[in-house]
Formats: sequence, structure tokens, C-alpha cells
Amino acid sequence: MKKEKTIHELVKEFPNKSYRELEKYRDADRVEEAVGIGHNHPPKEEPTGVCIMGEMRKDREEITWEEKYEKEHKLRQEAEGEMTILKGIETNRVKEAQAKSNQLQDELDRVKKDNNDLFNRIADALAVNESHQKLNGKLQERLTELEEENKTLHDTQEKRINNMRKSGM
Repeated sequence: MKKEKTIHELVKEFPNKSYRELEKYRDADRVEEAVGIGHNHPPKEEPTGVCIMGEMRKDREEITWEEKYEKEHKLRQEAEGEMTILKGIETNRVKEAQAKSNQLQDELDRVKKDNNDLFNRIADALAVNESHQKLNGKLQERLTELEEENKTLHDTQEKRINNMRKSGM
């Protein structure tokens, strides 16, 4: 047995209805509960000449189990079709994501290889630079030695020339 709603509850549910309309709804709800049919909305103003009993019989007529089965079968097929579509969409999304992931992995591998190649080039350039610095250092030492020898030879030559001049030659 369902609980009868108060006028206050009805006012909250249907704020645009007048008190008189809500009383009609409450009274109609009581009649319907006594007769055994459900009612979830306020009654509309009935046009004259409508057979209330005929409408009540229509509400009470039951749907056969075959009709229920057909309706359920149709709904199940629609749901299965939607699931198939959703699985297809999701499969495509997964494939696209995997392809994108593979593409990004390939790009990362390429960048790592380029980075490694550049690192090796820098290492080679540093080795050449170090070799050049050592060679330059040796050349600088040799230059200094040659300058000293040249100066010594120059001084020796100057002394001989001066000695020859003093001796009268």
C-alpha cells in the first residue's frame, strides 16, 4: 500500500497547481488506489463525455508474454549492436594509440641515435683538439729551442766578426 501524499507534499511536487487542483489530484489518487491503477501526475481536466471506466480498462490490460519477449529481444539486440559498435570504436582507438606510440618510440630511437652520433663526434673532436694541443706544445718548445740556438749562433757569429775586425781583417 502506498503512502498518501499530503497537500504540502503535493505543493512541493506541483508548485504551479492551485489548492483546488491539488485536492482533485489527491482525491483522484485515492480513487485510483481503491480501484487498483497507478497515477503519477495530476489529472488533466477531463473533457465531457470521456468514459473513465474505458480508460481504466485500457490501463489494466496486460501485455502478453510474447509481446514482452519480443520487446525484450529487440532491446537486447539493440544493446548488443551498440556494444559491437563501441567495441569497434574502442579497438580503433587502441590501434591508433598503439600506432602513435610506435611512431613516438621510433622518433625517440632516432633522436637517441642522433644524440649518440653527436656525442661521438664531440668526443672525436676533443681527441683531435687534445692531439693538436700536444703537437702545438711540442712545436712551441722546438721553436723556443731554435730561437735560442739561433741567438747563440748569432752571438757566436757576431763575436767572430768582431774578432776578425779587431785583428784587421
